[in-house]
Amino acid sequence: MTLYCGIDLHSNNSVVAVLDERDRTVYEKRLPNDLETITEVLCIYQSELSACVVESTYNWYWLVDGLMDAGFPVRLAHTSALSIRA
Repeated sequence: MTLYCGIDLHSNNSVVAVLDERDRTVYEKRLPNDLETITEVLCIYQSELSACVVESTYNWYWLVDGLMDAGFPVRLAHTSALSIRA
């Protein structure tokens, strides 16, 4: 099964969502902005994750660098440049 992760990064917490190829939510939770906490959750899904998408806010570097160091495929998203598909 192919999974996709989206992370909505805020100043002190992040909403982490994992979706399957049919756009069904596999996991969704607000987590503290702690790299160990986030990677611990995502490690469960790592072998099936096609990509982790993180919005490119002012404070993205620690999360993106940490996820990449842990072996996750990471993409930055500029939210104002994305279009929504129906």
